[in-house]
Amino acid sequence: MEHSNNETTLWPSAGMAMTWRLRWSTALLAATLALPGVAVAQREGVDVGGNSGFARLVPADDIEASAVKQYSEILMQAASKKALGGPDHPQVIRLRRIAQRLIPFTNEWNPRAKTWKWEVNLIGSKQINAFCMPGGKIVFYTGILEQLQLTDDEVAQIMGHEIAHALREHARARMGKSAATSMGAGVLSQLLGLGDVGRTVANYGVQLLNMTFSRSDESEADLVGLELAARAGYDPRAGITLWQKMAASSQGAPPQWLSTHPAGNTRIADIERNLPRVLPIYERARKD
Repeated sequence: MEHSNNETTLWPSAGMAMTWRLRWSTALLAATLALPGVAVAQREGVDVGGNSGFARLVPADDIEASAVKQYSEILMQAASKKALGGPDHPQVIRLRRIAQRLIPFTNEWNPRAKTWKWEVNLIGSKQINAFCMPGGKIVFYTGILEQLQLTDDEVAQIMGHEIAHALREHARARMGKSAATSMGAGVLSQLLGLGDVGRTVANYGVQLLNMTFSRSDESEADLVGLELAARAGYDPRAGITLWQKMAASSQGAPPQWLSTHPAGNTRIADIERNLPRVLPIYERARKD
């Protein structure tokens, strides 16, 4: 049956319908995944809400397996250059001692941390840098320890910050958000069952070491790291002296570790606002 011109204008073409379906599904996907995870009930300590819903698009097992592989490659490369600190190195012993005090307090932030095979290593390099990959794979560079002359309290702030990225699954969330943006309706159709979505993201070949986080991620890691350090008996006020040292070391060109971080004054102000939340925790831990 033929339609008049007036009738045909009432109905979108197949292309237009597809476009609107794609826009609708993408918008719904973004709205669904942008919702944070279930927030933790009122608790003592910092308040950063739940983990990003985008992380659910990437299987945790996949990204942690990728981290294991990449971490091993980094250590092998350092060892080949005779830059990997041995187990008897004083700074390796120091770093592992600090980590042993922090790790018991990670489970509350991420239940998966109970099963992580934590590793802490030191690489000889002038880089002012440190990281913790998903699954608890930690590296410090000698540059950050030696050039900044860090106290144990300040090392605990950095280590807590890096561990917080892993606990809050920031890398996983960023990969999930990229998948949601690129896949649109295809992701929505598989949202509940995931299907091939997780494997597709895992196959992106993302280099976890080179992944950058948003400033909100960095601010969140500051606060979670502040609490982890306090619970382990490290003075959270060291977060202020740490960022003062970082600012002094930049001399117009920020270290690699700070390239995507909030400005020093901003993060110091955030730490100062949150000190009342963590100082009582630190005082109790210090007496234990």
